[in-house]
Amino acid sequence: MRATGTATLRYWAAAREAAGTAEEQTDAVTLAAALSTAVAERGVDGDRLARVLLRCSFLVDGRQVGKRDPGTVPLDPGAVVEILPPFAGG
Repeated sequence: MRATGTATLRYWAAAREAAGTAEEQTDAVTLAAALSTAVAERGVDGDRLARVLLRCSFLVDGRQVGKRDPGTVPLDPGAVVEILPPFAGG
């Protein structure tokens, strides 16, 4: 069993707007659990964040997640998750 610890979620652009914050902490041990918790904590406003997250790419400690299943992406204590929506022109 992995040790739990706090990871940081950093939201950019449209994701920041949908989340209502630029950054938050989570105790989730996988990317999927962190994203699910972030959506659930927003109650009815979580639907908006969930829709944005479907279009986002993710970096965990500077490494691209790519097409991997978020449930298989571990978040070690102290991990930083960059949540990046598509940017115009790039």
